Amino acid sequence: MTATQWQPSELQRTRDAYRRSRARRSWLIALLSSAVFVGALVLSVGTSPGWPRVRESFFDLSLGWQDLPGLLRALWINVQIMLITEVFVLVFAAIIAVVRTLQGPVFFPLRFVAAAYVDIFRGLPLLLVLYLVGLGLPALRLHGAPDSPFVLGVIALTLTYTAYVAEVFRAGIESVHPSQRAAARSLGLTHGQTMRHVVFPQAVRRVLPPLLNDFVSLQKDTSLVSVLGIIDIVLTAENYQSQDFKFVHYVMAGLIFVVMTVPLTRLTDWVARRQGWQGSGGGVV
Repeated sequence: MTATQWQPSELQRTRDAYRRSRARRSWLIALLSSAVFVGALVLSVGTSPGWPRVRESFFDLSLGWQDLPGLLRALWINVQIMLITEVFVLVFAAIIAVVRTLQGPVFFPLRFVAAAYVDIFRGLPLLLVLYLVGLGLPALRLHGAPDSPFVLGVIALTLTYTAYVAEVFRAGIESVHPSQRAAARSLGLTHGQTMRHVVFPQAVRRVLPPLLNDFVSLQKDTSLVSVLGIIDIVLTAENYQSQDFKFVHYVMAGLIFVVMTVPLTRLTDWVARRQGWQGSGGGVV
């Protein structure tokens, strides 16, 4: 005797059909509203008096396409700075976050120094830190001090982003329930072992979405190292612009950064949904 195959009821089929029709209606409204918005924007910009000159200067894509190989070669400098800085930021931020969570009056000097560092470098604009490190450090003429703009740029970015990421780590550490520490200590683990094997792994998993967001920002902020004379993608675009006085080179550099940033942004959204940072209705837009 064969089991009867399950069939949805008439009411369930009606509900499913209604949901499909609502979804199609929502997509249709979204497409129509987007088309109206884009059409109005194109019409208003295309009929403006200065559009022909803007199009020639900013959107001469044939010229921008010729510069693409040179911009991509210069982009490798930004990528190197980003990868090296990320390693240093993760290490130093984790240390500062742990120091700020130490308990007891004996650790007050360490906590004070860590808190002062975070407050100072979260308050200073990154561009100003680049000038202070990139121009001030070589001016001191200290023995063994770096004078390479590449190294100085990495130092400035590390100083700034370590302060931000340290607070992200500290929030994750403090979000772990105290019972986790108590259970680990009852099993005989020391404070260091508890932090290493119990608390910190949970903290990292909880703060992964905002941590990735900080690295998205770092990816873009590597463009600021051009103020130190590093021949990165932005300074390369500026050199091209000085030759023909067209701004399409900046547009191409911006598009390259967008192409780099969007995949990491989508990864951040995916991780956020996995970690429960967004509601069930969250999406890419």
